[in-house]
Amino acid sequence: MQLELTTQQKADQAIFRAFVDETIAPNAAQHEQAEALPETLINTLAQARYLVATLPPEAGGLGMDMLTYGLLTEEVGRGCGSVRNLIAVQGMVAHAILKWGTLAQKGKWVAKIGQGETVAAFALTEPNIGSDAGNATTSATQVGNQYILNGHKKWISFAQRADLFLIFAQCEGRMGAFLVERNTPGFTTAPISGLLGLRASMIGEIQLDNCAIPQENLVGKIGFGLDFVATTSLDYGRYSTACGCVGIAQGCLEASQQYTHERTQFGVPIKSHQLVQQMLTNMIVNVGAARLLCYQAGYLRDKKSPDAIRSTMIAKYFASTAATTIANDAVQLHGANGCGPDYPVQRYLRDAKIQEIIEGTSQIQQIKIAELTPLLRRKG
Repeated sequence: MQLELTTQQKADQAIFRAFVDETIAPNAAQHEQAEALPETLINTLAQARYLVATLPPEAGGLGMDMLTYGLLTEEVGRGCGSVRNLIAVQGMVAHAILKWGTLAQKGKWVAKIGQGETVAAFALTEPNIGSDAGNATTSATQVGNQYILNGHKKWISFAQRADLFLIFAQCEGRMGAFLVERNTPGFTTAPISGLLGLRASMIGEIQLDNCAIPQENLVGKIGFGLDFVATTSLDYGRYSTACGCVGIAQGCLEASQQYTHERTQFGVPIKSHQLVQQMLTNMIVNVGAARLLCYQAGYLRDKKSPDAIRSTMIAKYFASTAATTIANDAVQLHGANGCGPDYPVQRYLRDAKIQEIIEGTSQIQQIKIAELTPLLRRKG
């Protein structure tokens, strides 16, 4: 396993950090208040080839390896959780088309998503269906050379803004994945506002009322929707989420170190108090542990190891729960200031909690990790 970054990866990490500090972090609070990401930021990310950095250069990416992509998403997550969510979702849809789509679908959409010409959304969750995705009720009925979609999707990131939607629907008892453009008759979206966290992710719900799409918009085959298309997309998003959680935790640690150095009580900086030192130490240890788990997952993904999926789940589970604990402690260390808008830790706390739910809840991760971990038997 790669425990130390290469010289190139360290150089890339410094570039990512500088980009985030200049372009993303200063406006994160504004984006959250507006509950939207501006078009200028999406364009900036596309110009930097960060929207889907893992795509090849001809498709608007950088051909980035997964460990380096993890470094990028960590830094972006430190700056703004919703921006990190944007690049995750664009990657989920672009790579789903790249892996499972037809040549025509790849030629039409992948580069447009990578270059920011098309914003994509991944639509699996429904009002009454979250973890139990196999029982989604949205339907697709083939009529001639079309599919007619009916149903309701909810909690869909960037539903308010996306041009292209990857919709999952049941077709004769089997799940299919379908590409639906925003301007398709029978397709409507509605915004969801006032969320706990990731408020700038432009989350919304989708209504499909006799929405007719060409049969050429089917991604893969009927029956591939959940076990192949959705599963590989969620695995990609899960890795992004894990690394983004390290970014949240790192942001909390840095903010807490700065605040406890400057804030004085009883005549000394509060970092001098032993219980504060204990909280900071716990942050340092857990940030480091979460980061190493993400490095391991990225390394195994680059090696195409069969254990990469399980390793990614472990990283996501640990990093998301650690980020929530660390963010909670960061708010505590900031006291009343941690509850107000002038410090980022309250935003980190709200965003961290969301990470324990998206791309598979912590409880689902626990179940899958236990199922996927082999029993090691002693010899003799």
